[in-house]
Amino acid sequence: MKLEKVLDDLNFWEKNSFIKKIEEIVSQSPKKIKEIDKILSESSGDLKNIDSKNIAKVFEHVEEEFSEHIKSVFANIGSQYDILTDIVSRDGNCIMKEDWFIRLYEKELKLFKEKKNKFLNLIESEKSEIEESRKRDFTIYKACLTTAFNNDIVNNQEQKITSDEQSILLTLSNQLGLSQEEIRLINYTVVPLKKLDFETAINNLKNIGVAFYSKKLRTIYVPDEIVKIIRKAKGKDVADKFFRRVLLLLREPQINLICKRYGIERCNSVEQKIKDIINKGVSFSNVLINDIHKDGTKLMDKKKFINELSDKGLKISPSIRGVTIEEKVDSLINHFEKIEKDEKVSISIDGYEKLLLELGGFFHELSQIIKNAFELQEENVLVSSYLLDYNIKPQDVLEIILENDLKKFCEAKGIKIRGDIISNILDAYKDAENLYLENYESIGFRDQNFLKENGIVMKDAEIGLKFEELTKTIFSNLGFDVDEELRKKISTKKDKIDIVLSMGNNEVIIVECKTVKESGYNKFSSVSRQLKSYIDLAKTNDLKVIKSLLVAPDFSDEFIKECGLDYELNLSLLKAATLIKILNGFKDSKLKKFPHNLLMRDVLIQEDRVLKAIDK
Repeated sequence: MKLEKVLDDLNFWEKNSFIKKIEEIVSQSPKKIKEIDKILSESSGDLKNIDSKNIAKVFEHVEEEFSEHIKSVFANIGSQYDILTDIVSRDGNCIMKEDWFIRLYEKELKLFKEKKNKFLNLIESEKSEIEESRKRDFTIYKACLTTAFNNDIVNNQEQKITSDEQSILLTLSNQLGLSQEEIRLINYTVVPLKKLDFETAINNLKNIGVAFYSKKLRTIYVPDEIVKIIRKAKGKDVADKFFRRVLLLLREPQINLICKRYGIERCNSVEQKIKDIINKGVSFSNVLINDIHKDGTKLMDKKKFINELSDKGLKISPSIRGVTIEEKVDSLINHFEKIEKDEKVSISIDGYEKLLLELGGFFHELSQIIKNAFELQEENVLVSSYLLDYNIKPQDVLEIILENDLKKFCEAKGIKIRGDIISNILDAYKDAENLYLENYESIGFRDQNFLKENGIVMKDAEIGLKFEELTKTIFSNLGFDVDEELRKKISTKKDKIDIVLSMGNNEVIIVECKTVKESGYNKFSSVSRQLKSYIDLAKTNDLKVIKSLLVAPDFSDEFIKECGLDYELNLSLLKAATLIKILNGFKDSKLKKFPHNLLMRDVLIQEDRVLKAIDK
């Protein structure tokens, strides 16, 4: 769940700890303080009094500093921040009931103590399967950790790992190639592991600003943006679901090489080995750069493999960039980050709902499979809106189903099984119109790469017309009379109006649509000439233009200023993202027709004001 939505659902006291932490960072003049000051000056000037949307914007500008703060608190091993944040940052744990969190925490401690004892036996036993060189790595790290933890005894101070010591230990663990799981196991052979009560555990998370807790609902929330920062601070390059996606594309001998490296049982099924690799906290980067390659593999062959994995396996287009193997892996990580940040789904929401319904009917255990894979607690999880709150998308669901089972599903539903089965299933459940509407803003920006990633392929020459068609659909869905006959009647070969909305009594609203590749539309002089010509055409046809609207993905500040100074056009500007949010808000309202007066006031139409008005 996104930060803005979490903040909207909570009261002042429930988000106070987070706001205090952000205020503390802002008071220290972060790198983007100018951008923050602008947001605050345009509202109340006080972070506590601005709306959720602007708090989320401020947080976006302090993410780097917040990340440094999170890294520093991990130094305090005694507070179990590593264990607690490991639980809340896993796929499916960003929203948890209190009792579910307690159950996971107790389960984690029990399993961890068992693994710690087993680990100690392995590294101390002469007959252990662990290679001597690996035992040496563990011994070196443990000795350094012990020194760091016991240094305070000499000075008669509380035992703890300082931030400086932690940074050195992090560098050491990276150089030794230790997994997150190995680091934690060694940490708690030195630092005592005691069970925390729930109030202490949740307060620890609240006080560092990573979690919100609703006492009324007895529910913990960790926003997607914070989950991503926690993962980065813990050295996890990508979300578990993306790691799983890559591991599923590897051959079993490559999976076995990883298992051998990290002491994972190789006699288990491939599915179990993949699960163990992810749970062990193995580095995504290390897997691709070193762990899956046999000793002596040439660098050129390693880079070739990553290229093929990206192009043919993951079907990333355009191809990932990078000259060195590290740059290629970083490019791949950035690709996954972009997907994760995107709120859109590869198929429409309606298509996702239908897919879940039919998958659930075919695989009666699917709900339990998804619950186990993502540690969800609800009985029935086969609901698209519920899964999307956890950022679980259609491909994530399909990837946890065995390939043979997916083939059986395809055969039963008449879906082709040649080629990539998951892609074939997603194609079969696309709802074209809804999919286009969900990507409306990106179509306006002519973002071909982004559109391809979301299952939309169209020629560049078709984009402008598609944006116009979708705008007509939106206004029609809002209850406006999109009058095509009238538009054709008054348009000429020279002046072709995009959209005419008939308001009755010979009154019309003229709508012009513009797509743009750059960030802000800034050609006011040309568009003003266009609209003046359209208004003149309407007048010659005895029509009164009561409003002009310009719809585009974005507008430059200069464009908005010039628009505000023009008194002839009666023009308002409407961003594509604003228009689609107004449509979604209208669908949830009790109104049958959108009150057009809400579009008559502002130069740049403000979605917040419109949404509040239709929600009354």
